[in-house]
Amino acid sequence: MKNIIKILLADDQYLFLESLKLVLESLAEDLRVVGTVSNGEEALNFLEREQVDVALLDVRMPILDGVQAAGEIHKRWPSVSIIMLTTFEDDEYVSEALRRGAQGYLLKNIAPHMLVSAIRAVRDGSILIAPDLAGHLAQALAGANNVGGPSGIGNKMSGELRLPDWYYSLTPRDKTIISFILRGMTNKEIAAAAHLGEQTVRNYISALYDKLQVSDRREAINVLRSIDPCWFV
Repeated sequence: MKNIIKILLADDQYLFLESLKLVLESLAEDLRVVGTVSNGEEALNFLEREQVDVALLDVRMPILDGVQAAGEIHKRWPSVSIIMLTTFEDDEYVSEALRRGAQGYLLKNIAPHMLVSAIRAVRDGSILIAPDLAGHLAQALAGANNVGGPSGIGNKMSGELRLPDWYYSLTPRDKTIISFILRGMTNKEIAAAAHLGEQTVRNYISALYDKLQVSDRREAINVLRSIDPCWFV
């Protein structure tokens, strides 16, 4: 049996908050939402009473926003993993949130299964950034390096967070095929699972090799394992 991951959700949009709670608990038996709050101050008050493993924070909240709350949580409860959930318009906050202790910065339109994988990955120590925001983060961190950013965080994170260029050429179908490949499935098994013909699967995999610049499945798997598998969910 998997260890239960206790989650705190913070968002000032009640409908989103309740929907996210239902989605997470229906998709994964090891995830349990133990609290929902509407701003950063309420999140801090909740953590003074209850123990959680992961806090999912909206960036824009009244009274105390998510970025400020992330800093306080990381300082007072360093064992709590923090994921920021936001819209693309708030991407300028990503580097500041990471500097304050957040381990994930994801868009609210993330696929539910991908969010579940991200929560598990962050709890296991990974740092995850939505691919759409990676470019902005790289620019921000480069600027921090040029002016001597705090404690070398730019040098540290730019190596950890940057997704390889080939990732951005992948289609949704590619990611599905990749997830099957990483499970060790044969072409025949992939065809059955994806409801495709075997030749179609071979064609997809051949095109995938070109994108990865590899010549066989063994090399492809080595390249694909260079990033967290949650990005292929």
